[in-house]
Amino acid sequence: MNKSKMLRRLRLSGQAAGDIKKAVKEAELHTTGEIAIAVTSESARYSAYELLFAVVAGAFLFAVLLPFAAPIKDFLDKLAWGAETWYLPAFYGIICFGLIALLFLTANVPAVDRLIVPKRVRALAVYNRALRYFIESGVYATRNRSGILIFVSYMEREVRILADTGISAEIPRETWNSIASDLAEGLGTEDAAAAFVRAVERCGEILARHFPADGNPASNPDELPDGMVVLEDETWL
Repeated sequence: MNKSKMLRRLRLSGQAAGDIKKAVKEAELHTTGEIAIAVTSESARYSAYELLFAVVAGAFLFAVLLPFAAPIKDFLDKLAWGAETWYLPAFYGIICFGLIALLFLTANVPAVDRLIVPKRVRALAVYNRALRYFIESGVYATRNRSGILIFVSYMEREVRILADTGISAEIPRETWNSIASDLAEGLGTEDAAAAFVRAVERCGEILARHFPADGNPASNPDELPDGMVVLEDETWL
């Protein structure tokens, strides 16, 4: 999903993206810690579940049609004069496999995926994708081990906040979960930009308490980009 489409899905304008970036900059003025934000359209490809859903639907259609074999055969006889014996199984195959193909193609719609993919599977996928980006982006490698990642996965409607060891040892997991829940509630609404800013401010307050800035710019370099990254095209907003 490209940058503009992701912004529309999250109900964020270009100005809102700028406001979020500004909030990160301001938060980091008061701390030696770092805040990174990343969003993705989905954290994994759920093709196995989509195919399973389509195959089960096709098998169900086959079972429903079985009792109607005789009238279907009569219909085929009328449709094609002198219909061959294989016309009936061919009809069943075309109908059932056609449904499987159609459902497999349409199951990639986010609303459908949220129905057919188990919640625990989606939650684990988001955590794994967030952890992968946490490492790839270098959030784990800040000087004071005080990086925080705010990770949003659109399809799963999930928010994860990962903190490096320097800060996570000081803060209970419930605090991060609370910030993530508040952000998740605001996403997709008219309040989405404000929800992002609030999450950044709360993370910044925590960092400022435990890793306050000393007022010397030389000892407080900006180690991570301040904007929001859309993972599919790695475009900074």
